[in-house]
Amino acid sequence: MLNVPLIGLKADQFRHPLDLEATNSLKQLPGLDLIVRQLLGQLGEQFFRLENLASSVQVGENQLPHLHQLLLDACKTLDLEVPQLYVRQHPMPNAYTFAMRGRQPFVVMHTSLIDLLTDEEVKAVIAHELGHLKCEHGVYLTLANLIVLAAGQISPLGTVLAQGLQVQMLEWLRCAEFTCDRAALLATQDPRVVASVLMKLAGGSPTLAPKLNVDAFLAQARAYDDLSSTELGEMLKQAQTSQLSHPVPVLRAREIDRWASSKDYESLLDKNRSACYHGEANKKGGWRNW
Repeated sequence: MLNVPLIGLKADQFRHPLDLEATNSLKQLPGLDLIVRQLLGQLGEQFFRLENLASSVQVGENQLPHLHQLLLDACKTLDLEVPQLYVRQHPMPNAYTFAMRGRQPFVVMHTSLIDLLTDEEVKAVIAHELGHLKCEHGVYLTLANLIVLAAGQISPLGTVLAQGLQVQMLEWLRCAEFTCDRAALLATQDPRVVASVLMKLAGGSPTLAPKLNVDAFLAQARAYDDLSSTELGEMLKQAQTSQLSHPVPVLRAREIDRWASSKDYESLLDKNRSACYHGEANKKGGWRNW
């Protein structure tokens, strides 16, 4: 069954509440995001573009066309313009994005991650990265890194400030990841696909990946919830995750499983199913995020 295209989708329609709260806090720093865009955007984009062209394979119609089609499918569903996609040889399963000024946004996927996943799971990862672009997370992440670096160079007091900002920004990034998991769900419209990606990131390998059980992993996520439901468990969970850039995989799987059963998720799909039924799906969406 074809996925429902989400014409005119806006970031705040699927943004996780924790991400919304954290992002609004960052917006209280007036003008700084614009400074980062103007001063570093062009230089950063040019640097990474040269690096990608030199050390990665650019995906397109004539290069790994099956990956190119997955990118097109995800962009169509999420109502986004198509960024560049690169594949890079690397033993660490990972994917990342860059979009400072919106001129040359790109997504990079490591070969080791692709080796773990089915095509539909690869699309989920691509869509997760598109979520960062849709919500313009890259701007705030770069801004945060600059603030931390500058504070650490000023004085011993600045170092203490930098540590506090680092904790705050890691917390924001973990919240942003929840939003991007939702983008992955919207693109695949199958919560088991997204949960499977997270399961494979937690304990997969090319040999083990086909043998893993999504239902057992979701049961594991519920067990994690049960163990951290006490005051001591919550304290230990916070201590274990406070320095992580991403929420732990079982927590992400639990969150996406819950959102897939929510009225918000169903209403997004139902609204666009109705538009498709009335022949409106081919109309161009409204404002695009970058």
